[in-house]
Amino acid sequence: MTRFAIAFSSLVLMSLGFVGQANAMVDDRDVARLVSFGGSCSKCDLSGRRLTGARFAGAAFSDAVLVGSDLRGATFMGSNFQRARLAGADLRGATIAGSDFGGADFTGARLDGLEAPAANFMRANFAGASLTGAELPGANLMFANLASARLDGAELPRARLLRVSGQGANFTSAELDGALLSASRFDGASFKGASLDRAVLTGSVFAGADFRGASLDGAILVGADLSGARGLRQGQLDEACGSEKTRLPAGLKVRACSRAVIMREGHPPAPPAHPAPPAPPAPPAPPAPPRASGPAQVIAVRG
Repeated sequence: MTRFAIAFSSLVLMSLGFVGQANAMVDDRDVARLVSFGGSCSKCDLSGRRLTGARFAGAAFSDAVLVGSDLRGATFMGSNFQRARLAGADLRGATIAGSDFGGADFTGARLDGLEAPAANFMRANFAGASLTGAELPGANLMFANLASARLDGAELPRARLLRVSGQGANFTSAELDGALLSASRFDGASFKGASLDRAVLTGSVFAGADFRGASLDGAILVGADLSGARGLRQGQLDEACGSEKTRLPAGLKVRACSRAVIMREGHPPAPPAHPAPPAPPAPPAPPAPPRASGPAQVIAVRG
């Protein structure tokens, strides 16, 4: 560790003893390349900070405020960001692993290229956010607000979009194979060129949604309202299945799903309760006790 890193770490730890938040030393343009965050910093304010490449490991940042912060290329591992406010933040190229962003506010945020496999975004607000090319396989987006969000080219295989508000969302060329899109509203959304093979659209409404060139092979349309969908062709429905409650544009039809398919996937189970935040990993024992302590840790490392 360089003299600068040692001095910086000591200064930050001392400052945390007085202010109790990890927001005092991140204005320096070099800080984002040097700092990792861990420990607890609930409700701390990091709005507008430059945190490119920052690393959050085992961090408890529930209700933290990062409005407009620059988090490009940041990494979130085993961290709790429930209800965090990230409106207008820049998280392009960020990575989320084993972290909880349930109820977080991403309104207008930029998350293009985000990698977040199986991440929890239950009840998160992505209204007007950009997730172009994001990789979200198996992500939990139940009850999320995706109104006017851009997910063109995003990868969402097996993602759970149960009871979401997806009005005006853009799923152009997105991969939604095996995804659960049940009991949701997708009025005016675009699924142009998207892959919805084996997806479950049970009970969702697609008024004015664009399905031009979309693939629906093996899709389950039981109870879905596609009567106002645009660009839907018979050839797309020939490999899908539905029921007498499926509503389609005039002149189109879909074969009935087998009882086994309806029982297995046509009626998804009730959504689980909001998951508990992940337990942060035990921090390594420090070589010497710090001179000051606070509710959060900011550890300087080599860039």
